[in-house]
Amino acid sequence: MLPVFRRSLADSWRSLAAWSLGVAAALFLYLPLYPSMGGNGEMQQMIDTLPPELVKTLGYEQIASGPGYAQSTFFGLIGFLLLVIAATSWGSSAIAGAEETGRLELTLAHGVGRVQYAIESASAALVKLIWLGALATVIVLILNEPSELDIDAAHLVAASAALVGLAFLSTGFGLLVGAATGRRILATAAGAGVAVIGYVFNAIANQVDDASWLRAISPYSWAFHESPLLNGADWAGLGLLWGLGLLLVASATLALSRRDITG
Repeated sequence: MLPVFRRSLADSWRSLAAWSLGVAAALFLYLPLYPSMGGNGEMQQMIDTLPPELVKTLGYEQIASGPGYAQSTFFGLIGFLLLVIAATSWGSSAIAGAEETGRLELTLAHGVGRVQYAIESASAALVKLIWLGALATVIVLILNEPSELDIDAAHLVAASAALVGLAFLSTGFGLLVGAATGRRILATAAGAGVAVIGYVFNAIANQVDDASWLRAISPYSWAFHESPLLNGADWAGLGLLWGLGLLLVASATLALSRRDITG
């Protein structure tokens, strides 16, 4: 029952543990600093000395508030970086990496269908990302009161869902390009590229009024432009993130089912 899914989770538990430690370390390092930096006004004074363009680029407009601080330091930066790297690694290795090592052909020779393989591989990667998002949510809830963040629990869940959905796009692009080409380096470039391009588009849109249309094609903007930690779930943005993620998985499944992997 679900052999590819179970094998993927079993083979990657060490890396998942390492990513979990990274997420926990980032949260325990940054969030407890807020009372000494943001709560006494020093943070806002420091931000006021920076060029407005730089503040907008980094998304630091609301960093003086607890939710804004958590968004700027973790969800929009360190957590985003950690989850995207993990998601890209899992997405590029699932199909392209397995094909390059010969494991994919061996697995398919043992009666596992291509559709089954793609869906179970994507599901395993998604479960691991959900775990990291859930872990981050629990840790933020633990630190919320001691760190004086004043984050609403429902808003926190919305921000975590946006972060996981954003990272899952990197998995999806990695799966699709890997299924279409069988080249891990191309799959890795696709997964990382969509994250970088989305971040850059969002930064440009924040600086240039005439470029605000870039937010419409920036997954990073879909996730965080409406500040879910402050304002709650942006259902349109979540729909775009998760809808595109599922579409990428379906496309990867179709691509793998039609391509000759035996050469």
